Amino acid sequence: MNITQSFYDNLAAQYDKLFLDWQDAVREQADILDRIFRNSGFDRTARVLDCACGIGTQAIGLAMLGYDVTASDISEGELAEARERARKNGAEIRFERADFRALSETFAEQFDIVIAMDNALPHMLTHGELETAARSIVGQLRQGGMFVASIRDYDSLLQNRPPYSPPYIHKTDKGRRVCFQTWDWENDLYKLVQYIIDDEEALQVSRFECEYRAVRREELTKLLLSNGCGEAVWMFPEESGFYQPIIAARKG
Repeated sequence: MNITQSFYDNLAAQYDKLFLDWQDAVREQADILDRIFRNSGFDRTARVLDCACGIGTQAIGLAMLGYDVTASDISEGELAEARERARKNGAEIRFERADFRALSETFAEQFDIVIAMDNALPHMLTHGELETAARSIVGQLRQGGMFVASIRDYDSLLQNRPPYSPPYIHKTDKGRRVCFQTWDWENDLYKLVQYIIDDEEALQVSRFECEYRAVRREELTKLLLSNGCGEAVWMFPEESGFYQPIIAARKG
């Protein structure tokens, strides 16, 4: 098991603590994606693959809007959490375990839309791995289909390589939760440690480690364009309403 799988398997049961209200985030993010899809000429009959679904934050919301959603992830722990959350929300989703570097090994069909949100692609620690992922993802799109992904604003972060992220402090009716990350850099690679301090009823401190590579927007754009996409457009938070920059690329 690699460090990414371990990170998400261990984090799965607490992932929702990163949000003030996970259910609200599900609805809000589905609305954002729905608007992007519709502005690109798709409607809710589109077949969507969430190839880095995590605990289902985007997949569940889109399914609840009526999209035909398939969801996959490399983490069994997150898939188990996502299945249960989909059941509780009455969302019909096909779940599969799959590595987005090799989607064709799991999926014979192609999709209208593939998404990979919440900084999933920068788990690819080399340019070669990222290109393999881009080729795999575009390969699961039909002609004219769209790939939508979000990553951190690494173009900005690489100017100073900050040692930590600003904390999220969530006040609840039971107390508060504090979530923050530390980042240890080595060139464009960094080790991330996610801390969750839950001080709602009994104090609980959790710690999870992972690795990322800071992917510049130009690198990802060029990879998508050289692996089957005819156009790729970036949208920033002030335009999209999403908390990270989003790329939308069309195949063909």
